[in-house]
Amino acid sequence: MPVPDSFIAGLPKAELHVHHVGSASPRIVAELAARHPDSPVPTDPEALADFFTFRDFAHFIEVYLSVVDLIRDAEDVRLLTYEVARDMARQNIRYAELTVTPYSSTRRGIPDGAFVEAIEDARKAAESELGVTLRWCFDIPGEAGLAAAEETTRIACDLKPEGLVSFGLGGPEIGVPRPQFKPYFDRAIAAGLHSVPHAGETTGPQTIWDALTELRAERIGHGTSAPQDPRLLAHLAEHRIPLEVCPTSNLATRAVADLELHPVREMVTAGVLVTINSDDPPMFGTDLNSEYAVAARLLDLDERGVAALAKNAVEASFMDAAGKAALNAEIDAYTASRQG
Repeated sequence: MPVPDSFIAGLPKAELHVHHVGSASPRIVAELAARHPDSPVPTDPEALADFFTFRDFAHFIEVYLSVVDLIRDAEDVRLLTYEVARDMARQNIRYAELTVTPYSSTRRGIPDGAFVEAIEDARKAAESELGVTLRWCFDIPGEAGLAAAEETTRIACDLKPEGLVSFGLGGPEIGVPRPQFKPYFDRAIAAGLHSVPHAGETTGPQTIWDALTELRAERIGHGTSAPQDPRLLAHLAEHRIPLEVCPTSNLATRAVADLELHPVREMVTAGVLVTINSDDPPMFGTDLNSEYAVAARLLDLDERGVAALAKNAVEASFMDAAGKAALNAEIDAYTASRQG
């Protein structure tokens, strides 16, 4: 029997691969678009559904960047961040590592200090008012090149907000080789940040190997092509290197042709630590609850299997030991209450 939606909705969860601007709900995107009428983004929430229909990954990036352009001052940043947390609270997401791209805002004129202050203010309010713990992954937009890498690294290492835990690399993979970013990851790691680059989403396993060997990745964003290389799968399983899997995103960006062909089954069968995530949820017409339902179906899980998937995200997170123990206990108590 399928796992009831009500079980998934009530399950306490952590999310590890979800983008800041990409989490803007249609209501917030429409509100921002109305404030910035020179943008091509529709102001009608219903029209956004058509706007968020992607031809391919390159078109997704084009649309994504048009939404990024709506974030023009610190108040936009603060509003977006808090509203993302509100949407997470509705899904019983207790903890999230939100991928934030400071360069996209600072190059549009938002001072780096004001940007950091805005996300930190929203983070503290989200925790006290909504019960959602946010942590940051500062992310290099790969398509913007080494200038963006330098700026992102400088902000991360010099300003290092309290909520910052990791350092990433996103954007297109084709034509953006991972090794060129090694010096920047070296600096971030030396500053105490964890390495979590995207790799192998729209390219082959070599991109994942490069992320592991050159960028010292502790988790891999997507890793969709990993099953193409059995040696790589074995390495990921042996070293307990998690994959941040985003099924609906992979379909929307054409990284996979059909959800039924998604390689998540092969990842799990190989013993890889798989976490389930939503990536850019409103843009893909999904949320984390929906992604858990997709994963439950693809992996033929029962309620306990879905709870175990939720605990994978806790294990793979950068929470401290006490935080992990508390969230795992909450997941166990919830599951036991549903079984009783």
